[in-house]
Amino acid sequence: MKIFSQDLRDGEKLPERHVLNAMGYQGDNISPHLAWDDVPPGTKSFVVTCYDPDAPSGSGWWHWVVANLPAETRVLPQGAGSDLAPLPEGALQTNTDFGKPGYGGAAPPKGESHRYIFTVHALDVENLEVDERASGAMVGYLAHFHTLGSASMTAMYS
Repeated sequence: MKIFSQDLRDGEKLPERHVLNAMGYQGDNISPHLAWDDVPPGTKSFVVTCYDPDAPSGSGWWHWVVANLPAETRVLPQGAGSDLAPLPEGALQTNTDFGKPGYGGAAPPKGESHRYIFTVHALDVENLEVDERASGAMVGYLAHFHTLGSASMTAMYS
């Protein structure tokens, strides 16, 4: 699989429009455009996540979780996680570590540099049995058992 974005470049700084507008930051909190191709045969759905492994929580930080994206989906437009663009029919955003569904932009503690890993997982099931209250860890756990392939892109922010 391959992942690409009109908004992000792998290994480069996360643009301000994708940074949180809270916790001392004044970004736009808009989810980035993400697209993917070279999908494994047998793919029945996708999960898209944004995860910060550097958060000082002992378990990282889930910034965005989208489950049950239909198999024909190949793009999430900019703002799809921020209610500025529609998600595909049937897709579901679940809780992030901010305590609610939807995209939550970068907000590392002052003076720290963090990685924001955007990943798309191709699954062999049409739906994960989750609702909007599911944690990123739960979605990741369930997706683990059904992943046919995945692709990631990492943006940095400090």
